[in-house]
Amino acid sequence: MTQSPTTQNRKELFLRACRGEPVARVPVWIMRQAGRFLPEYRAVREKHAFLEVCKTPELAVEVSLQPFRALGVDAVIVFSDILIPAEAMGLPLELGDAGPVLPEPVRDAAGVRALREFDPEQATRFVNEAIAQLCRELGPNVPVIGFAAAPWTLACYMVEGRGKDGFPAAKKLMYEDPQLFRTLLEKIARATARYLKAQIAAGAAAVQLFDTWVGELSRRDYDEFELPATQLLISELGAGTTPVILYTKASNHLLPSAARAGAQVLSVDWRVDLAEARKQLGRVSLQGNVDPCVLLGPEEGIRQAVREAIEKTGGAGHILNLGHGILPATPVEAARTFVRAGQEHLLPARAPAGRAG
Repeated sequence: MTQSPTTQNRKELFLRACRGEPVARVPVWIMRQAGRFLPEYRAVREKHAFLEVCKTPELAVEVSLQPFRALGVDAVIVFSDILIPAEAMGLPLELGDAGPVLPEPVRDAAGVRALREFDPEQATRFVNEAIAQLCRELGPNVPVIGFAAAPWTLACYMVEGRGKDGFPAAKKLMYEDPQLFRTLLEKIARATARYLKAQIAAGAAAVQLFDTWVGELSRRDYDEFELPATQLLISELGAGTTPVILYTKASNHLLPSAARAGAQVLSVDWRVDLAEARKQLGRVSLQGNVDPCVLLGPEEGIRQAVREAIEKTGGAGHILNLGHGILPATPVEAARTFVRAGQEHLLPARAPAGRAG
């Protein structure tokens, strides 16, 4: 019996979209899909601290699977946190509902030198074990996504010590000692590459780099500092078959440069016009980019936003997602509507995206 487009091999569908190949429909998942908007996640968190969930593979697997069961998403992203590698590199980490804190931030050359290399099979083995368990639970037809922070975003937290508007301490270090800051970014890039290689070895079908705070950079500073570090990270992963997704927020001014980082997929926020991005960026596949606040509105508004996003890319080379993480106040039924609307939007047969010429 032929599978319907909504129940076909999700992994094949996802990987074809990453490569810009024709698909019957777009694959759909949601950033932060394992999180506070789900009552079953809140039930787990009533009993276990955030870091405990991250570092206990059985708990990480359970919360990773919750949105797959509740929403029917096409991909499962492992439950973890972007600051796990910072802790593995030697920085004490405190994580709670108030946000992450690194109480011993990196502010000088001694701090950068003190950052250690780490073996992901030892220091962060719990992430790999969670991915391997997810792959066993889900079988060969559902993709598991691994992830990490991009160098600039991780550096922001490592230098600032916490989230802060503009990340002035990080920029101060970058401007006062550019070479030291490049050294920090390179150190992060190489460590992150090893971290993601281990996730891929554990079974991750794709990995996503979160450059959430890259919009704080000018195009010149991005080209001078973050682009070379991200290119190094992706090149260190090697030219294998595992796609890399690069998420950038508030980055309209950076997209032509971000497209040169080496990722197969660019994930963009709701400020980016997907049709313009398709014209401007050509071959790269796109992920996104519905405003998370749309899911707080009526059902028809959600369906319309989904239709518009897919129509702007033509569907090929497009992974439907939000432009940032789902909000904790989002009704579960609204998230389900978003997923179903994408899965039910069938595409006409067509040539691959951006392959003309």
